[in-house]
Amino acid sequence: MSKEKRQRTILNIITNGSISTQQELLDKLKEKGFNTTQATISRDIKELSLIKNVSSDGVYKYDIPSSIRDKGKSPKELLKNIFKEAVISVNFAINIVVIKCHTGMAQAVCAKLDNAELGSVVGTLAGDDTIFVVLKSESFAIEFVGMLNSFLIG
Repeated sequence: MSKEKRQRTILNIITNGSISTQQELLDKLKEKGFNTTQATISRDIKELSLIKNVSSDGVYKYDIPSSIRDKGKSPKELLKNIFKEAVISVNFAINIVVIKCHTGMAQAVCAKLDNAELGSVVGTLAGDDTIFVVLKSESFAIEFVGMLNSFLIG
């Protein structure tokens, strides 16, 4: 089955169920006839920019950010939208920007950063709740932090 069909199925599973782990998602996909791997699921989660939100019972579950629902917007606008939902703080040291995110959201934010193709960015690295962004210079880092902070307050 195609990647597109698998990813549509993932969005359907997330929308209609409570999925807390990649293994749960993998099991649901297998029930629907998809024979895939955890590594593929991990890539799908990143590509789909899925996030984790705390449910009413206090458990983190996968969710679709509103930025996915906002089809037709520019990559920068999508980045701005996910920042409002996922980012806690932005800071820098020399030419390295550190973005702190809610648990499980850093990879989705980082994917949107990469898709925005911001010219001053040399590269990005995301963990579970932290993103490192290397910029070409300290002055670019200052400008970049200003832009990202405007996303948080605006």
